[in-house]
Amino acid sequence: MQTVLVAGGAGYVGSHACLALAQAGFRPVVFDDMSNGHREHVQWGPLEEGDIRDAARLDRVFSTHKPVAVLHFAARIEVGESVKNPGVFFDNNVGGAITLIEAARRANVNAMVFSSTCATFGDPVSLPMAENHPQAPLNPYGRSKLMIEQALADYDRYAGFKSAVMRYFNAAGADPEGRIGEWHEPETHAIPLAIQVAMGQRSHFTIFGDDYDTRDGTAVRDYVHVLDLADAHVSALRRLLAGGSSETYNLGTGTGTTVRELVDGVGRAAGKPLAVQVAPRRIGDAPVLVGDNGKAREQLGWAPSRDLDTILSSAWRWHHAEAEARSQMTAPD
Repeated sequence: MQTVLVAGGAGYVGSHACLALAQAGFRPVVFDDMSNGHREHVQWGPLEEGDIRDAARLDRVFSTHKPVAVLHFAARIEVGESVKNPGVFFDNNVGGAITLIEAARRANVNAMVFSSTCATFGDPVSLPMAENHPQAPLNPYGRSKLMIEQALADYDRYAGFKSAVMRYFNAAGADPEGRIGEWHEPETHAIPLAIQVAMGQRSHFTIFGDDYDTRDGTAVRDYVHVLDLADAHVSALRRLLAGGSSETYNLGTGTGTTVRELVDGVGRAAGKPLAVQVAPRRIGDAPVLVGDNGKAREQLGWAPSRDLDTILSSAWRWHHAEAEARSQMTAPD
């Protein structure tokens, strides 16, 4: 059984990737500093705690487990926080990624699947957004990811280090068996926020802008089930291990969902409508962000297989079960 090192494998997308790797016959070894990860989400292989900026620790882990490749999810992701503290993001997302790449190379590991983002594009100039869409990030988070995309291109060109860059739009949903799901502290993502409204943990869901030039006036975003994203990572990994070239893939549905459609969908999953308030548009929010997945279809044989209702029902079940479990843990004897 081949071992794969999964940096950031205790986080949301990383833990679902570990599930997909295990189902595909790989042995995932999670490397995570646990700053945003969850120990209970490491279920399909060992956990090695450590910081991707710690070269000596990485060397020991590579020597112990001898992975054939690396999946890299260990990044800070909050856009607003990146604007407040850009140095923290460049230190971890850029410096840490380079340290991880160099550790892999010292261990003669020559393949990385890199978790990137549509935030490298900035404002859309054409839709749906293909891999060759101009890249002009609007914040340090997007820029930090773009810098590693560019570094990986140079590592391929000058050092023969192969990579697959996976640019996804909005990861969503949860493992249908309820083992893992989306858990951020504090929560800033749309679907969990809407679910919190449905569970009575928040008074209402805020829609920022209902005057966009879209089908219902609210912004359009491209939601892909996290297990579909995980499957794409496994397909890209297999392609690299088979000698495939370094490539970049946009992972989206090609259609997108309006904010109001999203809220209505959470209401269907929860069995009750959500209280909504409309606020002015937020500065920097694009009307539409939708990805073109044609290249992933062609080269990886990949396409999203789970629709919006599947995404939202899986997310609702996981969050509802988690809330029930936590209430029982905190209930007095």
